[in-house]
Amino acid sequence: MLTCKEFLAELSDFLDEKTRGELRTKLERHLQECPNCWVVCDTTKKTIKVYKGMQSCSIPDDVHSRLMAAVERKMAAKVKN
Repeated sequence: MLTCKEFLAELSDFLDEKTRGELRTKLERHLQECPNCWVVCDTTKKTIKVYKGMQSCSIPDDVHSRLMAAVERKMAAKVKN
């Protein structure tokens, strides 16, 4: 039986229907047996569905610049650690 951690590591491929065979069967079985992972999977599916239905919008250049600078600082901090 899969652990929740193993299930979550495969969640993206599972939702993208990239998993096949025995692994997919194990993931589906885990979903049937684990209410916590079922909720995570179901919520993620719903979030993706909502996101895909949204119209894209642009953000102001100054907001984009600040966001990118913040991401770069975070990444640099992780590299140092």
